[in-house]
Parts: sequence; C-alpha cells; structure tokens
Amino acid sequence: MTEELEKPIPAVRDKRLEQLLEIMQSEIKNYALQTSAEINRLSEIGIALSSEHDLDKLLEMIVDEARRFSNADAGTLYLLDGDKLHFKILQNDTFKVRMGGTSGNEIKLPPVPMAKTNVSAFCALTGETVNIPDVYHAEGFDFTGPRKYDEATGYRSKSMLVVPMTNQDKEIIGVLQLLNAKDIKVGEVIAFGDEFVALTKSLASQAAVAVTNARLLRDMENLFDSFVTVMATAIDERSPYTSGHIKKVAELGIMMCETLNEINEGKHPDLKLTNPDKFKGVSYSKDQLKEMKIAGWMHDIGKITTPVHVVDKATKLETITDRIALVTQRFHTIMEMHRAEWQARKVAILEQGESREGLATEEAAFNEQIAKLKDDLAFITSTNKGGEFMDDGKVARIKEIASRKFVRDGLEQNYLTEDEALNLCIRKGTLLDSERKIMQDHIVVTIKMLEKIPFTKKLANVTKFAGSHHECLDGTGYPKNLKGDEIPLEGRLLSLVDFYEALTASDRPYKKPMPIKKAFEILQMEAEHNKLDKDLLELFVKAGIHEKFIKKYPPTVHPENPAPPPAQAPAPAGKPELAAKS
Repeated sequence: MTEELEKPIPAVRDKRLEQLLEIMQSEIKNYALQTSAEINRLSEIGIALSSEHDLDKLLEMIVDEARRFSNADAGTLYLLDGDKLHFKILQNDTFKVRMGGTSGNEIKLPPVPMAKTNVSAFCALTGETVNIPDVYHAEGFDFTGPRKYDEATGYRSKSMLVVPMTNQDKEIIGVLQLLNAKDIKVGEVIAFGDEFVALTKSLASQAAVAVTNARLLRDMENLFDSFVTVMATAIDERSPYTSGHIKKVAELGIMMCETLNEINEGKHPDLKLTNPDKFKGVSYSKDQLKEMKIAGWMHDIGKITTPVHVVDKATKLETITDRIALVTQRFHTIMEMHRAEWQARKVAILEQGESREGLATEEAAFNEQIAKLKDDLAFITSTNKGGEFMDDGKVARIKEIASRKFVRDGLEQNYLTEDEALNLCIRKGTLLDSERKIMQDHIVVTIKMLEKIPFTKKLANVTKFAGSHHECLDGTGYPKNLKGDEIPLEGRLLSLVDFYEALTASDRPYKKPMPIKKAFEILQMEAEHNKLDKDLLELFVKAGIHEKFIKKYPPTVHPENPAPPPAQAPAPAGKPELAAKS
C-alpha cells in the first residue's frame, strides 16, 4: 500500500488539475470583477437617484436600472397611497411597452387593493421580498391577473422578483416588481439569482430614500407656491377693486417668456420685429419660467403695508369714505341758512311796507346766491372725480370757495376745510404727492420683504426681477433710478405687463376701463419717451399677447376693443397716475 502512495502522479492528471484551478481562478476573478462592477454601478445609480428631483424621471430611472442589472424583461413600480398600491411605471421589452413616468402614456389600470393574496400587496404589508422561479407553480398568491394577460397576449410570465421600497424612516412607500429574468448568453427566462436579489433590495432601498426626498422637495415647493399664492391673493383681496391684478401680471409675464421661447424655436417667422437680434438666444427653462412666475406673483407684496384708503382712493376727497357727502351736506346747510335769513328778511320787508320792486330785487339776489352755491357744489363734485386736469383757473376757484366763511352756532367756519381744499386742488388723478409717495414706497417694502426670504438657487433672481418693475429706461423710475441695461430684461418685461394690466383693468375705482387702442397709444408714448422697452412692446403687440390674455381673462365691464394703434400713434401728454397704483 505504501508503495502505491509513493508512486508519482501521472503528468496528465497534474495537467488537468492545473486546468481546473485556472478555470476556477478565472471564474472567481470574473465573478469578483462582475460583483465589483455591479457594486460600483449601484453606487453610481445611488448618486444619480439622489440628484434627480423630478419624480416622474426618478421613478422611470429606478425601473430602468433595476431591469438593466437583473436582465429583467419587464418591470412595474407601485407607490403606496392610502390603502392601495398605484401603478406609476410599467415596462415590457418584449412588447416594447413603456407607460407612466416621462413616456407620455398614461397607465389606466386600477390600483391594487392591500390584500395579502396579491404578491405586491403582500410585500407592502409585510416588508418581505418575494422571489418566485415560476408564477405558474407558486402557491399562496393569486396570479389570475398575469395568467389572463398571458392568455390574451401570448406572453409567458415566469420568474418574478418583488421587493418592498423602504425609506430612511423604515416606511414602505411602494413596491418594485421585476418579471422574467433572462440568461444573457442563451436568452432564456431564468429565476432571479440571489446576487440580483441582494442588489435589487439595495436599489429599492436607495430608490425609496430618493423618492421620499423628491416628494419632500415637491411638497416644500408646493408649500412655498401656496404661500406665495396666499400672500398675493391677500394683497389683492384687501381691495375689491384690484382683485386678480397680481395673478394677471404673473400670467402676462409667463406669456411673454413663452413667446420668447417660441421665437428662438423658429415658431414665429412672420413677426418681422424691428430689432430681431435683441431676443436672439433669450429663452427660459422650466426652472426659469418658475422663477419668473414667482417674481410676478410677488411683485406687489409690499402693498400689504399700503393703507387701503390710498390704494382704493377713487376720488380726491376719499379716505375711509368719500367726504364729498360731508361737503354736500355742508353746502346744503349753508343754503338753508341763507334761505332762513331770506325768509326773515322777506317778512321784515313786508311788515315795513316796502315796495314790491325792492322785494323782487332782493329775492333775485337771493336766488342768484343759491344758484351760485349750487354751481360751486357741482364744480366741486366734478373736480372730486379727478378725471380731468386741473388748470390754474380751476385751482384758483377751489381756493376762492375754500376761503369763504359762514357762521353756525356762533362758530365761524370755512366752506371747505384746509385738507379738503388741498385734495381738491390735486392737478391730476386723485392722489396727493404724499399719498403717491406712500404708493411708490410699496416697491421698497417689496424688496425688503423679498430680501428676507431665503430663496433657493433656482429662484435667486426673484427679488431683482420683482424689485425693478417700476424702473424706467431713462432712469426716472423708482426706487433705485436704474437706467438702460441696469434694469434686467425680466424687470422691463414686468414693467410693461404691469402697466398694460393697470391701463386696461375694468375694476379700478379711480378710472374708467380703457379701450385697448387707447392703452396702446399710452404704452407707445411711454416707449418713445424711453420709459418702457419699445422692443418688448413691439413683441407684445405683434405676437398678440393681449388677444390671448383677453381670451383667458375677458373684461367684466368694458367691452373688448382689440384693434392696436398704428406704429406712430398720437400720444396724450403726461403719464397716467394709475401707473403708480398698479
């Protein structure tokens, strides 16, 4: 026996052993390399998932990557909402099907109820991973649905891997389901290997965290959007006359930006702009449109501090109420006092037996006095509306009326108080210089308020855009007297649409609604005087932004008059005061 052991091993056996060792070493090396590659790929996927915040793209990416490294023919992703699993992504390579996510194909399948007989619901309820080699031979689950699908389509559902998606808070937010793993060498359907189960579970966990973060980010954005909307609505609703102004300005601003995008996409070849190169390359991404929209919604946030009686000052004498009623009552009191004095004088004349001619003369003087008072009251009432320019003669007449005095209950009073006379002498519009300054200060407050909001990087320019919508190209605007290119294009754009909305609004108490043609004449004049950007105005008119806007927000009081003016329209003198109130 010892002799047998001592005999040398044949060389052929040594060679075979070496070959086997080499094969084993090669396979171990390949397995290690493959595992390392898969781990690296999983790491790369995790980084990609964490950087994607678009939920639709994120969900689609999860299924794509899970199918790629597990060689699955099909995949489905469900998200848990309430007591049901809702289909979000559905893919099948055999039938070239991609639904949900960014595919544009809506999934119309009903949500899955949370019953343990359904394998996906089972995973969501228990948190367990289910790996089934062949669904046709599986027990404990109802696979009636897949079998019916196979029967109708000729497909053969076989291997299935179902993994719960558990986030950082140990909450199950959804389920990832893979179907029909394939042997890439021969193309046959095989069971999901243990190594793929581990990787898929890791991916599902990373995916759950990414989805949760994306949802939180979306919820935060929705919360911020709601805050912006509530603030803007509160500002508008403080006055029944400006309700909707902010929303309309924001909408007009977005319409302009979208039109600039279309121009750069070549969709408006017939516009024939005077300076077409000015907007070359000017386009707005989805995030930039959002930034512009927020700027539009926030452009008047400072009005939260502006007294309502200034915002709503429809007449010169208006404060909490229109004081023309007090002036009218005072004038009627004065007339009654004169009437009483005349009656007493008339009785005295008759008792003294004076001639009827003298009585008639004095009665005519009394009637003339009353007529003068009525005419003065009518003049004051007309002046109070603020619709016409007050020349020197009209101002002098107000001052003369105010200087008259009458005595009541032993107290000497003026026909008009000092404050009433001051307001009635406003040359144009209804605002005193001090009130106009209060109105203009809303933009200063707007900037201060916006500077205190920690905007994200994507919204970094909101303050700059919103805070420059009252600047003028010639430097005469406010609050910083910016000029030319110092004013960002978006600020000039908001200035234009804000002015347009103020001119054409049909719900302002201090003016009648203005026909579109007249509004364009005023805007053209402002552009010619280097207040507004004339190229943006030309784009606004030629692209028919106003017409699109009117279709969306038809005027409630003033009938539409859409015909734009000629290029050189006659311009009225002076900038309308209502621009300060926009």
